[in-house]
Amino acid sequence: MPNPKRKHSKQRSRKRRTHYKAVAPSTMACPNCGETKLMHRICPGCGFYDGRSIVIPRK
Repeated sequence: MPNPKRKHSKQRSRKRRTHYKAVAPSTMACPNCGETKLMHRICPGCGFYDGRSIVIPRK
């Protein structure tokens, strides 16, 4: 296999990685209790998901 003739500069490597960034998870207000929750997850406050009671939350 061919080998590189010269070392790639730090700037060249960093330019390639400009789009690698951490993204905050999407959150929403629970329609039942109004507490902030992760999307497509059971609400930790009231235990509801999609208008149904799934779990009884711990107090």
